[in-house]
Amino acid sequence: MKIAIVGGGIVGLTTALKLHREFRNCEITVLAENYDDLVSHIAAGFFRVGHTYYGPTEEIKKKWISDSYSYYTEISKKFEPIQAGVAESEAYMFSSFNPDIVQNKLMEQVVPIYRKTTDEEFNLINKNSKYGCYFSTILIQNQYHLPWARNKLKEEGTNLVTKTIKSFNELVDYDFIFNCSGLGAKKLCNDKKMIPIRGQVIKVYAPWVKATFYNETDTYIIPGIDGTCTLGGTRNFETFRKTVCPHDAKSIRERCEELLPSLSKAKTLKHAVGLRPHREGGVRVEIEKISNDRGKAVIVHNYGHGGYGVTTAPGTAQYAIELVQNYHKSSNSKL
Repeated sequence: MKIAIVGGGIVGLTTALKLHREFRNCEITVLAENYDDLVSHIAAGFFRVGHTYYGPTEEIKKKWISDSYSYYTEISKKFEPIQAGVAESEAYMFSSFNPDIVQNKLMEQVVPIYRKTTDEEFNLINKNSKYGCYFSTILIQNQYHLPWARNKLKEEGTNLVTKTIKSFNELVDYDFIFNCSGLGAKKLCNDKKMIPIRGQVIKVYAPWVKATFYNETDTYIIPGIDGTCTLGGTRNFETFRKTVCPHDAKSIRERCEELLPSLSKAKTLKHAVGLRPHREGGVRVEIEKISNDRGKAVIVHNYGHGGYGVTTAPGTAQYAIELVQNYHKSSNSKL
């Protein structure tokens, strides 16, 4: 069976890795316009799901999150952080205005620890906050994780092809096409529900920062596994602008240093902008059939994760594969 995966970011590569686990005899090809200039590389990779994340049902959404956490936990136990880019982490969230900001039922049901902050922990930041929480989680640093995933795929015989796909009709020679094209699905699928959410961050070197700090969800400090930190951020809806805004950069730096004053001595490594592939109504994971005079194929859509692609890619990938398995059963076919 021949399988094509459109998209070389975290969703596409994770889908390919999971396909190899399930279907040992398949020929898998990943096709992507680029494997490096991706929003996946800009994301801090902190495992957290917010209240705006949606799936087809509440039950399915929870399974996506749980499956994803289990997937990354397994990797963190098998590989050193610097190898696969996955490590255990911890975080604090603070708010001066709303207790709902620090409450998260989705995370509480998945991570080992999720509790209120102690009186002493409020002193970790330079801010008078009324509400706070602490939780343990996972960090996925794509600077290391994506190259690791590509190397694993190459070892397993996956074809990684650099190519721009303008229409799924180009791929009808494949039995299944997994569409993990992210924001590219806006044109590829003519999906008007796809909206870019611009995010700007600053990468700094601050090895003394060991825990993640969130304040009101719009200011965050996320340490990596190598002494770097991601400072953020911004959320600009429906803009394709990828140039760095100096005003945003100044605001991010000021907010983060106000929260954690020691960052004033952190060296700036780079400024970066990425477009989160948000989809109104939730992530799209479903099957679609196509045909032309060259043949027929089945598309398995898996896109629209917004800012939670790194967090939930393994879960939606597993769900997409299960759709294929069920499709085969209903078609009386064998894998």
